[in-house]
Amino acid sequence: MSKYPGTVGDIEFDEKLDDPVFKKCTSDKLVNLQYYQGSKQFDYKGEKLAIIEKLEKEKISSKNKMNGYITVRFLVNCEGKTGLFRVQQMTTELKGMVQDKELEDMLLRFTKSLDGWIPKEIKGFKVGYYQYLTYKIENGKVSEVLP
Repeated sequence: MSKYPGTVGDIEFDEKLDDPVFKKCTSDKLVNLQYYQGSKQFDYKGEKLAIIEKLEKEKISSKNKMNGYITVRFLVNCEGKTGLFRVQQMTTELKGMVQDKELEDMLLRFTKSLDGWIPKEIKGFKVGYYQYLTYKIENGKVSEVLP
């Protein structure tokens, strides 16, 4: 067994962070696609606009008026279910650091609640893929959702 993941960027299961019920959809022939592989379309029912509309209804914000970015990266399996969530905060200068744990937790919960992810297909086989959402934060509020 190699100490390196099958593909650069693969997220390994962590029993402290991950739901043991979530299953990757892989075989010897199929791997999970990275966000830079495959189609460039946003594979969510209603596309990114649906996510933005749902986020606006949640009114998520921070009391400390931080500025920066919070990225949530995760895996969408061949059933359209999500898991293996990882979060990273960055300053506006793109330096990694935790500025607001409470806001991070709110955005992680919000991202986990999104249930419209569409499985990708390659030659008739549904495959899993990595997805990320980066929330641009200005004065403690989400000003933009990337990509």
